[in-house]
Amino acid sequence: DLCDSVNCALLRHGFAAVTEEETRVRVGHGVRNLVTRCIPEEKRTEAMIDTCLDDFRTAYGERMMNRTQPYDGILPLLRELRESGRKLAIVSNKFDAAVKELRGDLFAAEIPVAIGESATVRRKPAPDTVWEALRELGAEKESAVYVGDSDVDVQTAHNAGLPCIGVT
Repeated sequence: DLCDSVNCALLRHGFAAVTEEETRVRVGHGVRNLVTRCIPEEKRTEAMIDTCLDDFRTAYGERMMNRTQPYDGILPLLRELRESGRKLAIVSNKFDAAVKELRGDLFAAEIPVAIGESATVRRKPAPDTVWEALRELGAEKESAVYVGDSDVDVQTAHNAGLPCIGVT
């Protein structure tokens, strides 16, 4: 869905589409960085980045549930964690409204809190999303662990002073 949405923005401005693999290696540092890295360097101006970012956000809002789904086995795992008394949250570099909508569509029964990038919460690897998630959960840093699947996640855990479990 990220790839489809970025391609919608790129194609609208006459740029070549990117592949899913090209998109995959460009995610993790926020959607502005994703869009920026997909625009041809010779056409990469702040105005073009802003325009394509707006187009991306519109497209992603329409497409974010077309193919996005939880990893195999994750829902039973989340249910087991919740039932054992664990407090769970999502922190993401997607824009906050999208993170909250995806949580509601995919994980509403298991994960009560989702925090994304916004005007008041810096994106990862800054620890802001983690601090906000802990605050909303009413949880202490000393009892928290960060689970992630990217180098940005490992860096975020480090910046927040949390142990990290990295998954592939």
